[in-house]
Amino acid sequence: MVRLCTGLVAAALLVCAAPASASAPERFQRFDTMPVFRAGSAAEHTAAEIAAATADGKLVVYTDSPARRIGFAKAGGKLTPDGVLAMPGEPTSVDVVGGLALVAVNTSKSYTEPSGVLAVVDLAKRAIIATHELGGQPDSIDISRDGRYAAIAIENERDEDVNGGVIPQAPAGFLTIVDLVGRPAGWTLRKVELTGIAQVAPTDPEPEYVSINGRNQVAITLQENNHIAIVDLRSGRLVRHFPAGTVTVSGVDTEDDGRISPTGTITAAREPDAVAWLDDHTLGTADEGDYEGGSRTWTIFDADTGEVVRSSGTELQRIAFEQGQYPDGRSDNKGVEPEGLAVATFGRDRYAFVGLERANLVAVYDVNDPRKPRFLQALPTGVAPEGLLPIPATGTLVVSAEEDSAEDGIRSSLSGYRLTRKPLALSLAHNEGTPSLVSDGIGFGALSGLSGVPGNSRDVVAVTDSAYRPTQVLTIDTVAAPARVRGELTLTKGGTPVGYDGEGIAARSGGGYWIAVEGDGKQKPNLLVEVAASGAVTREVPLPEAVAKTATGNGFEGVTTVGGGRSEQVWLAVQREWKSDVAGQATLARFTPATGEWAFAAYPLDAAQAGAWTGLSEITAVDDRTLLVLERDNQRGDAARTKKVYRVDIGRTTPVPAGAVKPLVPKALEKDLLPALKAGGATAHDKPEGLAVVGSWPVRRLVGVVDNDGVDDAPGESVFLRLGRI
Repeated sequence: MVRLCTGLVAAALLVCAAPASASAPERFQRFDTMPVFRAGSAAEHTAAEIAAATADGKLVVYTDSPARRIGFAKAGGKLTPDGVLAMPGEPTSVDVVGGLALVAVNTSKSYTEPSGVLAVVDLAKRAIIATHELGGQPDSIDISRDGRYAAIAIENERDEDVNGGVIPQAPAGFLTIVDLVGRPAGWTLRKVELTGIAQVAPTDPEPEYVSINGRNQVAITLQENNHIAIVDLRSGRLVRHFPAGTVTVSGVDTEDDGRISPTGTITAAREPDAVAWLDDHTLGTADEGDYEGGSRTWTIFDADTGEVVRSSGTELQRIAFEQGQYPDGRSDNKGVEPEGLAVATFGRDRYAFVGLERANLVAVYDVNDPRKPRFLQALPTGVAPEGLLPIPATGTLVVSAEEDSAEDGIRSSLSGYRLTRKPLALSLAHNEGTPSLVSDGIGFGALSGLSGVPGNSRDVVAVTDSAYRPTQVLTIDTVAAPARVRGELTLTKGGTPVGYDGEGIAARSGGGYWIAVEGDGKQKPNLLVEVAASGAVTREVPLPEAVAKTATGNGFEGVTTVGGGRSEQVWLAVQREWKSDVAGQATLARFTPATGEWAFAAYPLDAAQAGAWTGLSEITAVDDRTLLVLERDNQRGDAARTKKVYRVDIGRTTPVPAGAVKPLVPKALEKDLLPALKAGGATAHDKPEGLAVVGSWPVRRLVGVVDNDGVDDAPGESVFLRLGRI
């Protein structure tokens, strides 16, 4: 596990980390992200779910169910699209043996008439060379290490719109064993019945996932039945089965209320999804849950006895808390939702990878001792990680993230991670390593404003927006590697915690803060909020009425101060044009606390590409006459164009009172943030929203943060940017 450095670190940031073992490379580091639509066009709806690789690791094959095809990606220094192949239905899973890809394909007409085929693809020819009827709707497929058998879970899933989705619902699922002997067209298939073994709906087993060990035994999860079965592949005999059981977990966030509050307790059936062998006698499960369960855990079982060896308890939730990727919106329904699990040996070390579908993370464990897993790190992924593909031949991990919504800027993707000994701190210095921001047990996210702290060359403060309530001011140690959230302060009003849509923060030279609160242009006004060092709100300052009437829903987005005492001036950035603004111009507002006077200037926005907009996200002072303004478009990934920091000389501009023609401030490009946002193979985030100058002349550093939207319909990675000296 990464240990957070606490001592003062000099110019070259140092990392404190515990390696997997004496021989293990230190960690996995992301090297590329490939949106699946690159295999076709940006207009297509795609979804990479399950992936497999050739033995040399140079070619990845993935299922794309919405497009009814499989895709190919070259896996060298980058992940590169390498064509697609149409399937006779919706591919649900894939595995590779030799030069063949075995694809499980759902061809069902309905839930009551399930059907499917096994499509055998010649990878050299990129053609289907054989198909086998499966007699039901397939889900997962796995191939034995010796290449003699394939096991396919025939789920025959239930209709969730019938009887609330409760089983039994005929027809029952089963296991299919494929004997991979001779030519593919001549392979034989054997059916293994799984009825009558589960305590839950024994007449309707729904096999979900399969995994084969070195003894050619296949473990099958019956997710909805909350059961696990083990079948010998050679004989087709059921050798063992046992219930997955229930577990009580305390210290869980169970309320979707905008608060990260781990105070609840749940008792739930595990209802495991993915299963993997840690060794030939030990099984792991990702306990996703379904209509009656979901313990938010992953569990290790003794496969010979069915006994629980270890349950992760609240560990996965804590990991998401401390990495700023906890999905509070799912607190009342399965939380981080463990769904994927894969185990593989790299060199002399064995790793388990647990995919957290709602937190968009993969937790990595050292399982050299399968009964004592040790958490090592968590890797940020695309939205909804589904398939986990370790590739020991190349020392890499490929993660398939299935969520694809072009209108929301979310694209299904393959992300690649490589084992490396490169110290994390060196990677972070170039914005390549993950995580870039962590905490000591403090749940955080949605960081929408940032400020340096006068007289402090190490820390910055951040403010949370409306994704969380009440509003928090967080102190971040920028010298630690990763940067570390080490303190939290709750805003109060009249002694009661208060929630604002805080979009900007400025730490004052005499103590306390200014908070920029975004209004909605209707009921909620834009406010400049004065806050004491204790967190108590001392006043709320509205805009002049004539200006407030012109506001839209794109209001205050940043705040900073110049001067101090009686000469203090507060500058605020308005995100986009308001009703009275000239097209292509946003407003910079100046408030003088000593007099209560407002004055305004206009800021020239960069032109937006078709279908997008540009606006302001942050403002921070370099000195009493120079401001830095963060300007961005609303696009993610390949579509992102404008993520820029401009320098504004306010010494050359005299703001005017409300109603007067606003002077246009001059701007000059200071830094393009896209290289930092894309560093290390990351997808460019749409919302860099925090910017701060740390330290004092002549050594001043620029840092930034990304607003992760509280992991709500967003990738959710909390990103801390190290942007160099200014």
